[in-house]
Amino acid sequence: MQTIFLVVGIVYAIRLFYIQVVDSSYKQAAETNAIKTIIQYPFRGLIYDRNGQLLVQNTPVYDLMVVPKEVKQIDTLRLCQLLDIPLEDARERLKKARAYSWVKPSIFFQKLGTEDFAQIQDNLIDFPGFYINARTMRGYPHQSLSHALGYIAEISPNQLADTSYRGYRPGDYIGKSGIELEYENFLMGKRGVKYKMVNVRGIEKGSFKDGAYDTLALAGQNLISTIDLDLQAYGEYLMNGAKGSIVAIEPATGEILAYISAPYYDPNLLTGKEYGTNYMALLSDKDKTMFNRPIMADRNPPGSIFKLTQALIALEAGVINPRTQYACIKSLVNCHNHPSPLDLYGAIQHSCNPYFYQAYRALINQGKSKNTFRDTSIGLAEWREQVLSFGFGKKLGIDLPNEKTGIVASPALYDRVYGQNRWKFSTIYSLSIGQGELGVTPLQMANFMATIANRGYYIDPHIIRAVGEDGEPLPEYQKKHYTTVDARHFDPIVEGMTAVVQAGTARRANLQKVGITVCGKTGTAQNPQGADHAVFVAFAPKENPKIAIAVYVEHGKWGGQSAAPIAGLMIEKYLTDTVTIKEQEKWVLSREYMNIKSN
Repeated sequence: MQTIFLVVGIVYAIRLFYIQVVDSSYKQAAETNAIKTIIQYPFRGLIYDRNGQLLVQNTPVYDLMVVPKEVKQIDTLRLCQLLDIPLEDARERLKKARAYSWVKPSIFFQKLGTEDFAQIQDNLIDFPGFYINARTMRGYPHQSLSHALGYIAEISPNQLADTSYRGYRPGDYIGKSGIELEYENFLMGKRGVKYKMVNVRGIEKGSFKDGAYDTLALAGQNLISTIDLDLQAYGEYLMNGAKGSIVAIEPATGEILAYISAPYYDPNLLTGKEYGTNYMALLSDKDKTMFNRPIMADRNPPGSIFKLTQALIALEAGVINPRTQYACIKSLVNCHNHPSPLDLYGAIQHSCNPYFYQAYRALINQGKSKNTFRDTSIGLAEWREQVLSFGFGKKLGIDLPNEKTGIVASPALYDRVYGQNRWKFSTIYSLSIGQGELGVTPLQMANFMATIANRGYYIDPHIIRAVGEDGEPLPEYQKKHYTTVDARHFDPIVEGMTAVVQAGTARRANLQKVGITVCGKTGTAQNPQGADHAVFVAFAPKENPKIAIAVYVEHGKWGGQSAAPIAGLMIEKYLTDTVTIKEQEKWVLSREYMNIKSN
């Protein structure tokens, strides 16, 4: 046994002596070769519109990587000239790379274009420790839908420290907003890796172990959106130079056809080397270009469009019927001139403020308590529950981040402000005409129209139809949400809305000439900081509706003058694929409505 152990020991000693002293091949290999790890970034999933038009694609870019330990005696000034960056900038980038790791590669310069890549590649042999890594960035064959699509950017240190981002590495790009963020897990794909043998000059000498340890990158999944790109581009054309939003929905499915936040920006601005400069310019823009108005502007009152909600709830409660008449008593609340008294149809057509003041008072004070203050509180609480069933005062669940809830007044709110049993109907009457402690998003307005078009239900609005080009509709967007109002009460409202467009305050949205019956309602949202905001909501056709729309024009003054013609043009464009009411298009683009003085 001793002899066996002795012999084995002698054999190992001789072999080690031969490897370390006699045979120099291993030393030479170690001195002349190294293994370089090259990350293979996957193609991010593509995004298409509902008709197969490409919304988001991938374009090639190149990152200049650096391994600090391998950087030796380089001409830093020449490198700066090739990259067109200041010398101090280059030194700061090297310092940052060393702080990250001396032996691991990190990004030195991002998003080199094809021409820049060619110039760098020819000179790379003179810069040991530097190499090129190819990947893709987002590209857009259009200039639309920026707020919905979102953008991608480098993952932040805070995100890297977050366990929910496990698997990401410094330099990785992820969705930062919009669809890119909401569907990151589907779009991102899976990284691959290649191991290359390189000599001391950085020249590749082939795959390590013939690629035995290499892995392939897996592309992300494509998305099919609900957006109609042609309708989207036309809506942005109409809103160019204005502030506000347009949201169009297909009532039967909840699919969003157009999603416009104005002012908007070209999504191509947030790609390429100028990303940082462009992002800061957009972020500091006085017009709040980055503000996602359709889902985040929830502090604006709905104005007169909310009268439709009041009418539906009052009909359900039985405090009015379609033939109930009220006189236009301007001492109750201000109103414009029109025939008086009016029934419900006429009140909707002429948007009579005193009518809805009196109908709302009948709804709130039903005598359920002998105490007037308590009776108002009970009535408001019951009213609020019904309002919430229409999708107001809560998130609708759209598949975009940062959706706001809006505001719907509650007894608790007035108790905090005035004290319990210290407020009554005279305190809250402004709610009757969509003012006061109410705030809705443009998305909620469009969803409200889809609810009326469906005669009492809605499907959560969404902007992605399917994951994968042959994917099934997403199951989370199939459920119907019913209001507390019976379907039979919607027909009188629809008739009143028809009259609004044909003979009321929204004649500029009338499409009878092309055989389309539009049902709509105008509104004016009071604005203490300047000119009032204009609102118009509608759906069409009257039977079997195909589109519901909400148009909100900031400082547009009157819905009938500014928002209604925009909606009419959008509806005709979608339903007929053309625009014949050119005089309305000219009117909208002229912005003449901004110059009309109030009476």
